[in-house]
Amino acid sequence: MSLGIIAATLTLAFGFIAVPAADASTQLNAKQRETLEEINRYFNGISTMAGDFVQFGPNGERAEGQFYLSRPGKIRFHYKPPARIDIIADGKSVSVKDRKLQTQDIWPLSKTPLRFLLSDNINLTSDANVTSVSVEPDLVTVIITEDGTFVQGKLTLIFDAQTQDLKQWTVTDEQGLDTSVAIYNVNTGVAVNNKMFVIDYLANARQSRE
Repeated sequence: MSLGIIAATLTLAFGFIAVPAADASTQLNAKQRETLEEINRYFNGISTMAGDFVQFGPNGERAEGQFYLSRPGKIRFHYKPPARIDIIADGKSVSVKDRKLQTQDIWPLSKTPLRFLLSDNINLTSDANVTSVSVEPDLVTVIITEDGTFVQGKLTLIFDAQTQDLKQWTVTDEQGLDTSVAIYNVNTGVAVNNKMFVIDYLANARQSRE
């Protein structure tokens, strides 16, 4: 697996960049707020979701696989070979695991972009710092920025304007480069096995002893 795919995967799970604090002053109009409310209602009606994804890195890297989501807090991205990565969120942490080397990096879920998709009650109108909402006939683009002490960055979410389905999201790294994930063949309300969302915390202790 190329280093580019690994770097793009880490950006997907962990990457936020610093953005100007002035962006936070953006005011949304009534139509934009109504659109966000529709997205809130749609997502809060979903507890489980599964489908396929394709990831595009900033240098043209491409990886694909399956994802499984169980709100609140849980998601798994299983990358197809030649990639060998699993991204797992168990409700409190996010790990990026190399299946071949049996190594992983772990971060708090609250410090990653994934928390916006996995919260118990998604409320883009108040909980997230939405600085831009573009409403077009076919797509809605929502840009979220943060400028806190520990979490700073930019996340772009793209939804279907008619169904409110999430179609794609993009995380920007510290160099201003984008990693995008598009999802398709998505089914909601599916049965998921909670064992898919288990993180082996002892593996990090074993790594440190080796």
